[in-house]
Amino acid sequence: MLFVMLAHNQSAPQIVVSNHWQVQVMPGTVKTGRRSVRISAEVTLEVSPPKLVEVRDELYDNIPLFDEKNAPWDKGVKLKGLDTSETTAPDMLVAGSFKLKSGTGDAPALKRGVDYELEPRWATFGRLPGGSIQPDQKVWADYEFGQSRIDSIVADSKGEVTLLQGEPEIATPVPPKPGPGETIIANIWIPGLLPALTSINIYPILERHYPAPKRSGPPIAATLLPKTWAKLKSGQQLNILAWGDSVTAGGQASDKSHQYQYRFESLLQKRFPDAHINLTTLAWGGRTSDSFLNEPPGSPYNFNEKVIQPHPDLIVMEFVNDAYMTPAVVEEKYSYLLKRFQEIGAEWIILTPHYVRPDWMGAPNVRIEKDPRPYVEGLREFAAKHKVALADASLRWGHLVKEGIPYITLLSNCINHPNDRGHEMFAQSLMELFGGD
Repeated sequence: MLFVMLAHNQSAPQIVVSNHWQVQVMPGTVKTGRRSVRISAEVTLEVSPPKLVEVRDELYDNIPLFDEKNAPWDKGVKLKGLDTSETTAPDMLVAGSFKLKSGTGDAPALKRGVDYELEPRWATFGRLPGGSIQPDQKVWADYEFGQSRIDSIVADSKGEVTLLQGEPEIATPVPPKPGPGETIIANIWIPGLLPALTSINIYPILERHYPAPKRSGPPIAATLLPKTWAKLKSGQQLNILAWGDSVTAGGQASDKSHQYQYRFESLLQKRFPDAHINLTTLAWGGRTSDSFLNEPPGSPYNFNEKVIQPHPDLIVMEFVNDAYMTPAVVEEKYSYLLKRFQEIGAEWIILTPHYVRPDWMGAPNVRIEKDPRPYVEGLREFAAKHKVALADASLRWGHLVKEGIPYITLLSNCINHPNDRGHEMFAQSLMELFGGD
């Protein structure tokens, strides 16, 4: 049996993975709303394995050549059932289920390695030179894939425990909504092809919300961003530049109003109703901060012309693509940026990055509380040393474990682009500096 504590409180119930698809909730006390209720007897809950989706005769027109040099999610055409708009959902295609045919039904199967090639983990495929598939030829695909799900263990006001099943999704499942009087005490994360439950899949709710730090003095912005603070308080126009990579460009918020910088603008305007805020965005997907510095004059991404010459009052910078940097590299490169910003009188907020794929973060799995990336530690050291404002969004991503949420379910493209909730965490981290949340 695998035990998971519901909370640090010793009186809280333990959750036990007792079989492949079975959990037990032991007796203990949980808080439901403003009350504490007692779970008096052991409860056994049956969890449904992930359901497979069967696809037959899916039509594809004009499939491209398979390109081994491309990223795995871009080697050919994406299987439609696993398409996340930008990429595909990895590890969802059932091994050996893919069959490409020259017609529907029982039409002859085309040969992998001769007619086409498949990237099985990322579910992309393309034709091969010399094979039988012509550029304008229709083909049909059969395959099976899994969908992820988040189920919730809930307790009601009488201490009765039940399991609510969530809706399956390929990338961003959400927990089900509890009914009246019910409180979620733990979530169960079920990836699409999970063979059996383990303790890794159990996410007890230890804290309901991110505990924004309380300050007795003035907000951080009043000290580290005095010009910005003064303009907000006096109603003068404040020119903000949001500068970054594909996340700042919008990936993958549902619309402009949910992008972090526009949510920040909206929250800041609500906090300072008399302020006149002018927000502009300069973002370049797949690039680093160095990329802008290396662009020639006349480029739409030239650093001098697009960042410095407009003389913004406040620069909000997000570069998850800078995460390759060590603390020493952060000190070197960001000291140069600080010098350039100081020369034009611009103030600066650095956003620590959101979480991305665990293998890109050097982590063994998705249960990451403390950010392991040297870049993030470098940002914290740099900001403290140079008295630069730091909006530490990484802390909020690490706290998701305690909130019962696998952070990977907030990445719409399964790699590095946050959904609306991820963008909201950026906005809330920025607002912490201004005394709002």
